[in-house]
Amino acid sequence: MSSRKPVPAPEPSSHSSPSTFRKFLRAIGPGVITGAADDDPAGIATYSSAGALLGISMLWTALLTWPLMGVVQFMCARIGMVTGEGLGSIFRKKFPLWLVVIFSAALLVANTINLGADLSGMADAGMLLTGIPSIILVCLFGVAIAAATIAFPYRSIANTLKWLALSLLAYVIAAFVSGGSWAGVARGTFVPQWPANNDAWGMLVAILGTTISPYLFYWQASEETEEEKSMGEKTVASRRGATEEDILLRKFDVGLGTFFSNLVMYFIILTTALTLHRHGVTHIDTSRQAAEALRPIAGRFSSLLFTVGVLGVGFLAIPTLSGSAAYALAETFRWHEGLDNKLQRAPKFYAVIIISTVAGIILNFAGVNPVRALYWSAVVNGLLAPFILAALLIVASDRKLMCDQPSSPLSRIIVAITTLFMLAAGIGMFVF
Repeated sequence: MSSRKPVPAPEPSSHSSPSTFRKFLRAIGPGVITGAADDDPAGIATYSSAGALLGISMLWTALLTWPLMGVVQFMCARIGMVTGEGLGSIFRKKFPLWLVVIFSAALLVANTINLGADLSGMADAGMLLTGIPSIILVCLFGVAIAAATIAFPYRSIANTLKWLALSLLAYVIAAFVSGGSWAGVARGTFVPQWPANNDAWGMLVAILGTTISPYLFYWQASEETEEEKSMGEKTVASRRGATEEDILLRKFDVGLGTFFSNLVMYFIILTTALTLHRHGVTHIDTSRQAAEALRPIAGRFSSLLFTVGVLGVGFLAIPTLSGSAAYALAETFRWHEGLDNKLQRAPKFYAVIIISTVAGIILNFAGVNPVRALYWSAVVNGLLAPFILAALLIVASDRKLMCDQPSSPLSRIIVAITTLFMLAAGIGMFVF
């Protein structure tokens, strides 16, 4: 028997379009936030490194990753919508606890490294704008973001993150300010160039890992449950099932978010290819160096846009990083969880957010190269992702777990192809 939520009676035709449009506007959020969080300072550093090192030869990856990322994220959204639970909880019902713990622990480690490097990137960008030493800004940003994540309810956080996504438009503008040969850009976009050496293979794995990233899988599913909790559906039973209209609206939301994410990815690679790579700057060590290198080549405006983008998306991505790890562990060990809970109601959940943030801050005192840390966290994500994708496929195909609303055969085929492609890229990095 299907557990779909009842579909409301249709409204009069004269009002159906405005009503549907309003519903769509209200539904926009989880997919857009997740898509924008994908272009965090780790993503910016990875895409900048790709453009600087390999020029426009990696532009084609943006065309490839959009449909793959979109289908994967929608599968995660569907799991959260129809089961009423996050991935950690669902994985516990299907797999041995030790395997779910490994997934969650690996996610926490990768996210913490990522978070620390994101804070470093934000601090470098903030120092360019304010002159305040970056190590002070690391602490200020880390404490402020963690405090806001704990203090404010989910709906306030979601609405703020949704608007912060607009900061990513800076990279689209910066690419057009930089100029370039658009015929050559078209070739790099539509004619794939297969990796020719270890550096190129490693860059492909990093791009895939920072675009189709495990922490986004967990965040997407958990956001769906938070959305329903914020609408009064506090129990798992009340959240099970989803109407066809809800699923369709979320499909548009995820499609929009992932399109926006990959559009920005494309323009970051393009901007750095047209500026840094063209002028012989093939390696960057910090976000500040990338921004400063752009200034004499593409003008102060491009440098400023790049810097503002790093700050805006950092404020968006860091709650997603610490939050997804907290959700994963809380769901795995069945702790009280959720951004709508107060600290005293979900102490272990918020402890993960605090510990991850503090550890990220400490990493910045250890003298770790932030861009290399970002790059390697992306590589770790790229190597971990195929295994979690395989778990997603198994869950999304299980009619009982999915309340008789499993993912479509086409979605499962695309996610299977994504899994094999990411696995092959990881093997290629080591073999070649």
